[in-house]
Amino acid sequence: MNHHHQSQRTIEINTRLVTIGVVLTAAGATVACAGMAVAGSAVFAAGRRMIREMDVPPAQQAAMKWRQAKEASRAGVQAWHSTPDAQN
Repeated sequence: MNHHHQSQRTIEINTRLVTIGVVLTAAGATVACAGMAVAGSAVFAAGRRMIREMDVPPAQQAAMKWRQAKEASRAGVQAWHSTPDAQN
């Protein structure tokens, strides 16, 4: 007669250590979020200060660059069309 006895293995978890781990993780996440908020605030303030100190506002700079790009494109097309060996 063959008797197979399977032993039940259970995992014993130290709930005190798990609780301490959860508390430390939550505390760490809170500190990390506070750090990101402080750093983000500093970067945002520096960006606003930089924009305020600009001679030409970013929107005006973008409009000027857009006009320059359109003029350069137009000049390029005119130069391409004015070459004698341009193929259409």
